[in-house]
Amino acid sequence: MTSDVIAVYPGTFDPMTLGHEDVVHRASQLFGQLIVAVAAGHHKKSLFTMQERIDMAREALKGYPQVSIEGFSGLVRDFVVSRGGKAMVRGVRAVTDFDYEFQLAGMNRHLMPEVETVFMTPSDKYQFISSTFVREIAVLGGEVHQFVSPSVQQRLVEKVRSLGRE
Repeated sequence: MTSDVIAVYPGTFDPMTLGHEDVVHRASQLFGQLIVAVAAGHHKKSLFTMQERIDMAREALKGYPQVSIEGFSGLVRDFVVSRGGKAMVRGVRAVTDFDYEFQLAGMNRHLMPEVETVFMTPSDKYQFISSTFVREIAVLGGEVHQFVSPSVQQRLVEKVRSLGRE
């Protein structure tokens, strides 16, 4: 482990899945401090508010003392630099993810050359899980317990109920 390196794992985490948790577990073994940066997600329509997503992440990741959760809006570059980040963790599940993430990493290298992007893959059993799929399954009344932690599942059930879509 590189105890003095701060890494940032940005995403919308709408909701946090077991795949996200797996990447956090792996990254927390490599870096002294990991900041899970919950993005406002200006480019996406979120099911959960930013505060709900932060709360879900805190609940799901409470067993990791070296992991902190913070919300941010604006450029991820500004957030990473302001926190002293030297690495940015990005989860990659498939070739389609890699193509997008590779382009993003190139752009980020121009915006913050002092920060390295680290691609991490989740365990095989989580590689097909996406927040988008989990949201869709939950909203349509399907079971999501195998894709998210119990606390996230409970929040999904409550959110779907509050939308009148149970």
